[in-house]
Amino acid sequence: MGKENGANEVMYKMAEALLIKMQKKGLISEEECSKIRKLNMETFSPELASIYV
Repeated sequence: MGKENGANEVMYKMAEALLIKMQKKGLISEEECSKIRKLNMETFSPELASIYV
């Protein structure tokens, strides 16, 4: 895993953690969470995506 791929993994995990917090606080619905999660996968293209799903 190169530097850029590693950075994408970190950014994805940070975005995912924020997404979970937002959902737990009721700021976004389950449906919105799913849509954002899909967009995050497309944006960050984490190499370990199959593990996250």
